[in-house]
Amino acid sequence: MRLQGNLRTAAEALVDQLIVNEVQHVFCVPGESYLAVLDAFHDRDLAVTVCRQEGGAAMMAEAIGKATGRPGVCFVTRGPGATNASPGVHIAQQDSSPMILFIGQVGRDQREREAFQEVDYRAMFGGMAKWVVEITDPARMPELISRAFYVATSGRPGPVVVALPQDVLTERIEAPPAPPFRPVDTAPGAADLATLQDMLATAERPILLLGGSRWSDAGHAAIATFASRFALPVATTFRRTHLFDALHPCFAGDLGIGPNPKLLARVKEADLVLLVGGRLGELPSQGYTLIDIPGPQMTFVHVHPGAEELGLVYRPHLAINATPVAFAQAAATLVPPASIAWQGEAAAAHADYLAWSETPAAVPGGVNFGEVVLWLRENLPPDSVITNGAGNYAGWIHRYYRFRQFATQIAPISGSMGYAVPSAIAMKRLHPRRTVVSVNGDGDFLMNGQEFATAVQFGLPVVVIVCDNGIYGTIRMHQEREYPGRVSATTLRNPDFAAYARAFGGFGATVETTAEFAPAFAAAQASGLPAILHLKIDPEAITPTATLAGIRKTALAREEG
Repeated sequence: MRLQGNLRTAAEALVDQLIVNEVQHVFCVPGESYLAVLDAFHDRDLAVTVCRQEGGAAMMAEAIGKATGRPGVCFVTRGPGATNASPGVHIAQQDSSPMILFIGQVGRDQREREAFQEVDYRAMFGGMAKWVVEITDPARMPELISRAFYVATSGRPGPVVVALPQDVLTERIEAPPAPPFRPVDTAPGAADLATLQDMLATAERPILLLGGSRWSDAGHAAIATFASRFALPVATTFRRTHLFDALHPCFAGDLGIGPNPKLLARVKEADLVLLVGGRLGELPSQGYTLIDIPGPQMTFVHVHPGAEELGLVYRPHLAINATPVAFAQAAATLVPPASIAWQGEAAAAHADYLAWSETPAAVPGGVNFGEVVLWLRENLPPDSVITNGAGNYAGWIHRYYRFRQFATQIAPISGSMGYAVPSAIAMKRLHPRRTVVSVNGDGDFLMNGQEFATAVQFGLPVVVIVCDNGIYGTIRMHQEREYPGRVSATTLRNPDFAAYARAFGGFGATVETTAEFAPAFAAAQASGLPAILHLKIDPEAITPTATLAGIRKTALAREEG
C-alpha cells in the first residue's frame, strides 16, 4: 500500500517503471518471494495473466517480445519457479527476442547459506541471458530496471534476468522513476549503401535472405519496396516467413526444414547473398552447408543489429551494423541498375515457390494435415496469427501456409516443444480481435497443455489444433533412419483431447477425416470458447513427402548394401 508523499516500496517503484516503459501485459505464476510486487500490481493499469506453470508464463512473455519488439515481462518465484521458467529464457536467447524475467529471491540476510529455494541466478542463467542482475540496493530499482529494458532490446535482442531479494521489495525509497527507454537504432552509413549499390550493379544472380528480430510493419513494407525495385528473389529463414508476403512476386520460399530443393540450388548458385537481420544458423543454412565457412564462396553482405554477430561465423565481404528496419528503409531509396542482369529470376523463383506449396501430397490415414493447412490458408483472415511448437507436423505449416503480414507467424526458432499453446494465449491477449490458431503435436501439446486453463480463465477463444499420431514423430523418424525397426521410447498413449478441452470448460471436437475439419473449426469459432480440435493422424504420415515405412525400407537397404 503506497504511503503519502514520495515514499514508495521498491516493489511499487518496479511496477511504476514497467508502466513508464509502456508495458501492458505481465505473465506470472505467483510466489511468496515477490508478494510485494503482486500487491503493487493491485489497481494498476496492467493486464496480469496468471499462468499454471512458469515455463508457459515465460513462453508467453517471449512471444510478446517476438511479436512487438518490446520486452515481454514475466514474474516467477525463486528456485523451482526459476528452473521451470528457463525454457522461455532459452527460446528468447536463440530467437533473439527481448524479454525480462523477474525472479523472487531469498532475503539478503539469508544469502550464501543455500536457504530454502535459493539459487545463484548469475550462475544459472549466465550462459543464456544477455544480462543477469540481483538488485540488492532498493534505491537503484528504477535505474537497473531501465537498464534491463535497454539491454534486452539493444543490438541483438535477448533475455534479461532480474533477481529480486524478498526484503528489498518491501523497503521504501524516494528514488523517482527513470525516463522511459527508447530502443537504440543503428542505421547504415552512406558509404556502405554506396558499396552495396555497386555490388548489386555487378551481380548476375543475387538473392535476398531475411531473418532475425527487430523488424516491424514499417520494415516489412520497406524491404518489399527494395526487393520490388531491384527485382530480387527473396527467401526467409527458419520460422521467419512472416517477414515477407508469401504472395509477393519476389518471394522465393522458406529456408527451413525440408525446403524446396530449387530454392537451395538458387542460394548455392548465387553470386551475391544479402542477409538482413538473421544469423543463418544451423537450420536455415542446412547444417552450415549453403555458404562456406569462414569464407563464403559468393559475395556475402551481412546486415545485423548486433556488431558481435558480424564475422562471427561467416566473413562478410560487406558488414553493415544496422537494425533491419533502418536498413530496409535506407535500401528502399537505392537506385537499381539501368539494366538488371537477373531480370526474370524473381518471377521464376516465385513460380517455383507456388508450385512447391500449392498441392499437398496424398498421405496414409483419414486426415491429410496438408489439406487442413490448405483450408486454413484459404479461409483465415490475413491478419490471423498461427503459433506452433516443435515437431514434424510443423513441416506442413511451413510448406503450405502462406503468411501475408508481419508477426503472424509465432514459432520457436530454438525448436522448443510446448510453445504453441502459451504463445497463442499471449497473442490473443495482445490481439483480442484477431483469429489465433495454435498448432501442436500430441507430445508437444502435453508439455504445456495445462495453459488451456489460462485461456478459459481469461476468456481467450484460441483454436488449438492437436495433431495426434501417438508418437514423438520427429524422434521416431530419426530412429527409423538410424536404427530401422528398433522402436524405443517414442510411443505415446494419449487422452481424449476433445474431452480434455470440455473438462476445462472449453469446446472440444474430434476430427477423424479431412472433411470433418472445416465444420469442426466453424463450430469451435461459433462456441466463443477456447477450443481444442483433436486430429487423428496416421503415424505413417511422418512428413509431407515421406512415410515411416519408406524411411525404414531405405535405411534397411542401406545397411544391407
